[in-house]
Amino acid sequence: MLGRTRKTTTLFVTLAAGGALALTACGGDGSGSGKASGAKAPAAPSASSSGQPGAQGGADSMDLTLRSGTARQNNAPRMTGDWANPPGKPASRSVQRSWVQLSASRAGNLDPVVVNGAGFTLYRFDKDTASPSKSTCAGACATTWPPVLVNPGGKVFVDGVRPSDVGVVARADGTRQITVGGWPVYRFSKDLKPGDTNGQGVGGTWFGVAPNGQKAGQRGGGAETGGGQQGGPATSAILFDEPNFSDDGPSQGVAGRGCQNVARPKVTSSVSADGSLQLWSGRNCTGQSKTIKGSVADLSRIGFDNKLSSVRFG
Repeated sequence: MLGRTRKTTTLFVTLAAGGALALTACGGDGSGSGKASGAKAPAAPSASSSGQPGAQGGADSMDLTLRSGTARQNNAPRMTGDWANPPGKPASRSVQRSWVQLSASRAGNLDPVVVNGAGFTLYRFDKDTASPSKSTCAGACATTWPPVLVNPGGKVFVDGVRPSDVGVVARADGTRQITVGGWPVYRFSKDLKPGDTNGQGVGGTWFGVAPNGQKAGQRGGGAETGGGQQGGPATSAILFDEPNFSDDGPSQGVAGRGCQNVARPKVTSSVSADGSLQLWSGRNCTGQSKTIKGSVADLSRIGFDNKLSSVRFG
């Protein structure tokens, strides 16, 4: 359909709850696969200290590519990304990776829980916040609990985790930490092999992270199913350039509060969202408008294909 040839291959995924993304294969030597957390990554242009995206939304948060399936299914190179942390070696420092994998899996008594591409359990911290996303674990804490980091423009492979629940938040050192359900996620340095859950319940504040961001092993922490259509307002959305949420073309994410402009206007053909939101044909929520309740696989069916320029949440 018209406008498709104008669609670029640049992928921007902005997610609120911190408005950002990142994962780490904590503790690997990282050769050729990322930056140590001590090396400052480029900061998000308009991200606030709380991690919320700027008022213009779109690329003002952090760019990355979401791909369905595992790293192996997507032919990611071996010994890169979060495969680079070998079993038996403690995760003692954060490494910002070119890609991260988030898989809903089973580890110990936790079912489901999110694990990385090497099968290591990922955790959330009660002293962090999910709305807005914010990490409070730094210094010695981040040595024991290395944050899961991803490079700007990096890839996140989602396997059993809903894309709209994945985000990234800017840390104080400028690196980008992955969030699930708004919660920043971490490895635990005392987990030495895939399937270990030695961090579960530590200090009464650390818990495996469920695929929807809740605490694994507790009621309500199950995986999300269906088309992501819930009763309340959406808090984020993934905008696909092709119909039917196709991975064959670019996508971009948007999240935040109120009106958010998208990074690449007038290219969207399908929308994945966890609730209701308004679509607008003009920037700053002007022009023609459509209200949707959950995901829409083909915007041409509601007369909004290649028209979306901004969205309004709440």
